[in-house]
Amino acid sequence: MSPAFAPAYAFASSGPGSRLLRALAPLDRRILMATRGKYTLFGPTTLPTLLLTTIGRKSGQPRACALNYLRDGERLLILGSNWGQQHHPGWSSNLITNPHATVAISGSEIDVTACALSGPEREEALQRFLSYPMYRSYRKRTDRDLRVFALSMRREE
Repeated sequence: MSPAFAPAYAFASSGPGSRLLRALAPLDRRILMATRGKYTLFGPTTLPTLLLTTIGRKSGQPRACALNYLRDGERLLILGSNWGQQHHPGWSSNLITNPHATVAISGSEIDVTACALSGPEREEALQRFLSYPMYRSYRKRTDRDLRVFALSMRREE
């Protein structure tokens, strides 16, 4: 983590910062949708961002949300922190029901398959996210296990 971004991470870790960022998330989602994941409202001061589109487990309709991610070889890791709220984010439940999704990243749309991580693999990925102060803060706000997923590019069958 670059020291230059420490103030942004500190703000995102605070309660008021989390509330503001959560309030701005719909606008960020629109920007990401319009640019296919190329631009985000939050600019280069945060972790890389992608736009994840899942299929709603109840509605059957596409549901898009902006998420930070980490690279793990050819996979992308995402964390269901939900800003430290007591319930899992809807997108994570959608992925459990239907692991096929799409990500918009850097101007491209990619079909992916999600895998919920468990055991040592989950713990290792979680620790990578927890190296960022806002994720440590989110984890302290909830007693639920944070879901961690690996997204892999879908292969043609």
